[in-house]
Amino acid sequence: MHMTALTSSGIAKEHATFNHVWAALMLEELYRLGVRDVVLAPGSRSSPLTMAASEHAGLRCHCHFDERGLGFMALGIARGSQRPVAVITTSGTAVANLYPAVVEAKLLGVPLIVLSADRPIELLDNGSNQAIDQRDIFSRHTTVHHDLPPPDAEIKAAFLLSTLDQAVDQQRRTPGPIHINCRYREPLYPGSCPMDASDYLAPLGDWLTTSKPWSNWSSSTVVPALNNEWETFAQQRGLIVVGRVEDSVDDSHQAQYAVELSKQLGWPLLADIQSQVRFDPYNLIHFDLALHDERFSAELAKAEVLLQFGGRLISKRLSQFIAQQPWQDVWLVDPLPQRLDPDYCVKRRLICSPADFVADLPTHSEQSPWHQLGSLQHRTSLLVEERCTAFSEVGVCHLLAQLAEGQLFIGNSLPARLMNMLGKHRQKPLRVLANRGASGIDGLIATAYGLSCTCSEPTTIVLGDTSALHDLNSLALLKRASQPLVVVILNNDGGSIFHMLPVPKEGELLERYYRQPHGLHFEHAAKMFGLGYSAPSSLDAFSAAYTQALQAGVTLIEVNVPHQQVADDLKDLGEEIRGETREQ
Repeated sequence: MHMTALTSSGIAKEHATFNHVWAALMLEELYRLGVRDVVLAPGSRSSPLTMAASEHAGLRCHCHFDERGLGFMALGIARGSQRPVAVITTSGTAVANLYPAVVEAKLLGVPLIVLSADRPIELLDNGSNQAIDQRDIFSRHTTVHHDLPPPDAEIKAAFLLSTLDQAVDQQRRTPGPIHINCRYREPLYPGSCPMDASDYLAPLGDWLTTSKPWSNWSSSTVVPALNNEWETFAQQRGLIVVGRVEDSVDDSHQAQYAVELSKQLGWPLLADIQSQVRFDPYNLIHFDLALHDERFSAELAKAEVLLQFGGRLISKRLSQFIAQQPWQDVWLVDPLPQRLDPDYCVKRRLICSPADFVADLPTHSEQSPWHQLGSLQHRTSLLVEERCTAFSEVGVCHLLAQLAEGQLFIGNSLPARLMNMLGKHRQKPLRVLANRGASGIDGLIATAYGLSCTCSEPTTIVLGDTSALHDLNSLALLKRASQPLVVVILNNDGGSIFHMLPVPKEGELLERYYRQPHGLHFEHAAKMFGLGYSAPSSLDAFSAAYTQALQAGVTLIEVNVPHQQVADDLKDLGEEIRGETREQ
């Protein structure tokens, strides 16, 4: 599209069609509201949006042919950059393919802005091609939904701009995805003569000569005054648990405030793999496994109050411990305005960041720990080190937690649980992320790629074979990575987590209907998508392959293991820990 006679803000006065006028206004306003990245899939009906995005000098455009992967790539970019990301798709089932990513964005409070192209209303329910009812297609999984009318010169441009301003403000107050359904009548493509939109744009006045949004919506989050409540709370024996905490742009160590508070109070710290302080020396690193130990659990149960930062804990044993305790009081600190209280224990819910919460507290002199958990947990750590010397999923995950650099994205199902159990304290920080909103196994490779787009350090993703098969198309994205990217696939030939769940095991029920072995390997997939490949068969070989992969390029490392092995290893380790208790 040929554009001329730009305003001083960069908005063209001449456009291909009136559809393109609205599309340009939308992309410019979203840029002013903080959007810097746009992800796009190919399509005809979305041409006005695609062309406007491609011609905007301030926007970075990322493309993918698969809308399901596209949505998760946007999710990764938004989480990594901590900025809203716009997603552009054409009409029909292309929009529906975004559903899993939109669900995950809602649960994690990630600011996606879905711009779905659509047919005008007269082309619905009459057999028109590629036309489905897209109105509120994501139902209750969006923070805001707007079904825009087709662009019309009788509708003020200010309506469009203020609609976006209000939607993004609502998104800031209640983080999550926005859906803007954009109806376009033909023509969708440039003709021989561009139209002059000067008269239509003129009422925007100063907006055309500034870089500010059309309307200013301001909001603030104030931490409620705690008065004497904190003094009463802090004088008791307490426990600090840290769940999912992601570093903010203005403070890269949010969860570190929880660590410092635990030192000050003398309270034990149990940090989830998603906390960013999982490998901090003050964290009781193998608490999940140590909960097998009756003496560790009994000592932990002496805590009277619980202070939790961040929700969505991976450890089922810890969640069960929390649910069963007769707490005097439970406080939960998380910036998302969600309940995040699956067992209904929370008595006080504070919607703020750890930094804001701790900043509002009075300072105390550092107290001595009230517990003896460190020495009890150490016994478990020694057993973990002994068990993790063999080549297995357990051994590889334990080693990967030590070797990983930059950022680590962990898949759901077994990898999340293994990485949460294993590893040891490390000096070099490691950013760890996961899609633990809906905890699905779809879109994991695309999410990790999106995260890698925002990071100047290497990115590693560890996931299971079934998860990798779910998102195989997204391997096509990885060749574009500008930093080293390593994909570690734990291939146990199907859903081996079902060996550890009480599913029916009679006859072929477990194998055929739950685990579903596939007999596939990933060497040819790596070759098809132009990725480096390695299949180590020992921990030393894995260490060498991974270290080399961190140097440059994109590498797929496949860890082939027996399907029953991980279940047996974890069962044996649990029995050893419980046996250690009985023997002493």
